[in-house]
Amino acid sequence: MPDQRVTQRLDDSEAGVATGAALLRAGKLVALPTETVYGLAADATSGTAVAGIYAAKERPSFNPLIAHLPDLTAARRQGLFDANALALARAFWPGPLTLVVPVSSGCSVSELARAGLATVALRVPSHPVARAILQAAGRPIAAPSANRSGRVSATSAAHVLADLDGRIDAVLDGGPTKVGVESTIVACLDGAPRLLRPGGVPSAAIEGVIGRSLVLAGESGAAPISPGLLASHYAPAAGVRLDAEGPRDGEAWLGFGPEPVTLSPATLQLNLSPAGDLMEAAANLFGYLRQLDMAAPATIAVAAIPMHGLGEAINDRLRRAAAPR
Repeated sequence: MPDQRVTQRLDDSEAGVATGAALLRAGKLVALPTETVYGLAADATSGTAVAGIYAAKERPSFNPLIAHLPDLTAARRQGLFDANALALARAFWPGPLTLVVPVSSGCSVSELARAGLATVALRVPSHPVARAILQAAGRPIAAPSANRSGRVSATSAAHVLADLDGRIDAVLDGGPTKVGVESTIVACLDGAPRLLRPGGVPSAAIEGVIGRSLVLAGESGAAPISPGLLASHYAPAAGVRLDAEGPRDGEAWLGFGPEPVTLSPATLQLNLSPAGDLMEAAANLFGYLRQLDMAAPATIAVAAIPMHGLGEAINDRLRRAAAPR
């Protein structure tokens, strides 16, 4: 259960938008309207802020989150757009279309928001309040639907408060949303665009722009890599040994909490959170796995992670990383 907090009620005035943007820049959680549904927004460049989204939603695993930008220029700083992606962005942005594209060299969206992947999901919303906050915040904003995981998406501020009052820092009331369903998600990665999730932009309209039929998720033989679907995930080249009491000879060590053993100075080691803070551990998870893996150990031994709160999602990802492949 996330720490209880006072959830501010903000209106969609200039002052309300300024307050919401300031809270986001400070790493806080703000529910805001888009043209599709209300989103639970946080600074997408901060792993700790993104971990707060998962904690508030009680999301069961670290799936990729959509990063929202104010315009195409800002989006192109985060991802690489091929001809299809560029045509779709120009046709449907701002609007209810999310594009999954390869990350750019200057991508600032955190690894936790991307679920450790080399792709990023980007959207430019059309709702005037969302656009105003994105401009004022000056950074990519992650914003999955503002409801607890598994519950119905929120289409009003009242819906948000019914699920998240006391779990988030503010809700900005922009009235009921117009579209009422999530954005369409299209992957533009390696050839023909793939439809990963139907939504606010009809498939026929997308096909009219790209001049071909969309490949449906699963038809290409590749795993989907998108919010709202079972995510592909970053898996280290090294083997992963879970619930370890300490590293064996030659293993790298990924610790959690105060170290139970004295580690050799020669042991390659990182600690997800020496203080045993699950939010800090979630923020560090993908980056630390990648750092250890770059040293090419045969195995990464991982300390036991508690199975409560964000620990459930951390353990879910670690089990995936440890699965035979």
